[in-house]
Amino acid sequence: MSSSYSLTFTAQPEHIDANGHVNNAVWVRWMEELAVSHWNAHALPEHVEAYVWVVTRHEIDYRGNVQEGAAVNALTEIREGPRGARFDRYFTFTDEEGRILVSAKTTWAMVDKASQRLMRVPQEVAAPFLPDAP
Repeated sequence: MSSSYSLTFTAQPEHIDANGHVNNAVWVRWMEELAVSHWNAHALPEHVEAYVWVVTRHEIDYRGNVQEGAAVNALTEIREGPRGARFDRYFTFTDEEGRILVSAKTTWAMVDKASQRLMRVPQEVAAPFLPDAP
């Protein structure tokens, strides 16, 4: 279990905007893909079946960009436990030289799939993702 998780993304032709680099919406999509992959990799199967997450806030700093064919390392971290139904995820995207291209803090809220209502994150759901997780 881990409070951090990483993947590598490669800029494809469909990710490139009129300026010749990865579109801002693609960075957001990669954040979602990374967060969902982290959840699916470390949550218990019964939690994946019962709950879903929605973003309530994005704070994104764009410091650089990449062109088609370039790979970026994407890291997500959960630095502290949830507050009620919400918790923050931090993202860092770096290029092949380790330079930070995009960093973000996003707030996610837990939704019960059956009722479609926000709910307080139970300790047993949060535990595998907390910084002190084994």
